[in-house]
Amino acid sequence: MDVLDEVGRLLRSLEGVWDEVLVDELEHALQSARHALDDDADDELVVAAALHDIGHSPLVDGSPTAKHDHVAREWLTPRFGDRVGWLAGAHVAAKKFLAETEPGYAAMLSDVSVLSMQAQGGSGVDRAYIEHPWWPDALRLRRYDDAAKVPGAQGASIAEVLEVAARLLERRTTVV
Repeated sequence: MDVLDEVGRLLRSLEGVWDEVLVDELEHALQSARHALDDDADDELVVAAALHDIGHSPLVDGSPTAKHDHVAREWLTPRFGDRVGWLAGAHVAAKKFLAETEPGYAAMLSDVSVLSMQAQGGSGVDRAYIEHPWWPDALRLRRYDDAAKVPGAQGASIAEVLEVAARLLERRTTVV
């Protein structure tokens, strides 16, 4: 199976998977992608935004104790490159960072997000994230993630996400 087929299957597998109370993981992924597209994010950031929670998919092989951000990073990196994997893998660290440093941020998190942050180790962010050159885009991805929890909000389509992923894959194969 090629990567685009895998991505399409993974996205569709998120329908009916609930992490948040109001939107399922598919709606969340597509809303995240829409926010990235509307923000004129580059293709790598759009793909990372769309697929940052694929660790919740029943099709991704992760141990029951695996952290979903790590699962996303491990799945995305060999297919889309280091930056896409790193950005998706940094979205939990970005939430912790914003909760610690931005007044009012923690108060706007959903109840599910607060509970997941506690389960993810609470506060404290490894300096390696903060000092990484891609950190500003990890914070952007986190903003898309936070905004992508609105029932009925317009998301990207799976076809749009696949189109962006195809462009990214095309560039990767022509560079290599």
